[in-house]
Amino acid sequence: MASASASSSSSALSRLSSISRHFNPSHPNKDGVALIKISPEVSEALSIGRAVVALESTIISHGMPYPKNLETAKEVEAIVRENGAVPATIAILDGTPCIGLTIEELERLARLGPRAQKTARRDIAHVVATRGNGATTVSATMIFAHMVGIPLFVTGGIGGVHQHGEHTMDISSDLTELGRTPVAVISAGVKSILDIPRTLEYLETQGVCVAAYKTNEFPAFFTEASGCKVPCRVDTPDDCARLIDANLKLELGTGMLIAVPIPKEHSASGNLIESAIQTALREARDKNITGNAATPFLLARVNELTGGASLASNIALVKNNALVGSKIAVALSQIRECCRKGGLE
Repeated sequence: MASASASSSSSALSRLSSISRHFNPSHPNKDGVALIKISPEVSEALSIGRAVVALESTIISHGMPYPKNLETAKEVEAIVRENGAVPATIAILDGTPCIGLTIEELERLARLGPRAQKTARRDIAHVVATRGNGATTVSATMIFAHMVGIPLFVTGGIGGVHQHGEHTMDISSDLTELGRTPVAVISAGVKSILDIPRTLEYLETQGVCVAAYKTNEFPAFFTEASGCKVPCRVDTPDDCARLIDANLKLELGTGMLIAVPIPKEHSASGNLIESAIQTALREARDKNITGNAATPFLLARVNELTGGASLASNIALVKNNALVGSKIAVALSQIRECCRKGGLE
């Protein structure tokens, strides 16, 4: 009984500490300088245990042109709110990591476009130290989400092992981040410009649980299927929430990837897009475009070749991921609330 009482007391103290931390909208270092800024809306949601969904900002600055990027960012945040969660778009502005952006900050980032540095884990310290503006990728968004206690992050697609990655060692830091940061990532899988089988092998090596939503096959971003089976299938938001909750409670220390296929009504153009991808890959090889330059070139070229169909599909799947991710976040917050009440009884 004493042990149970101590555990309950510890849980209550932890809760009070969390509430105190989140009502302060910034995280200061020992010198009193704010290192991270949390918006009042996100701060309040975290303090009372509401569902919060982290969103990346690279898709805003590097994913599409202005003003389409701003329009999409607003629509994705609206979808999150409509489904009972609080959106927390993450970016670095003037050297300060921001968790949750105002409309004005979203517009600023959208207008900056590629002038905002594409920021992965390796770039964070540099962007902060130089007081720069950074659009966070999957890896950087996961880091900041974990820092403030957001367990779930929605994106379009993650990075992976690039074609011929066994020779070039061109492997996205998204994969290693999934192996070291306990945040669940909701995405439409990976694009077929990448080596999907090797990407899944690499995730297995990193100890990352990969689940597919309502399917046994890993989706390939623009298309519902890649030909690669997944080790885990989940069919409802509750299934996903229980999986995430178990991963966190067991303190496995790894992230989790939940792959959601593109909606059927938008997958019809998949064959056209796949054909364009193969053409773009050949052109990239002929022009010796590699490394960080490869993905932006390929996506822009595919959009040209498909007459904008790939951008429309991209936006559709991001919105769908936001819908599914929000429902998962709400289910997870309900599980946590039940556990908390049970621990206090």
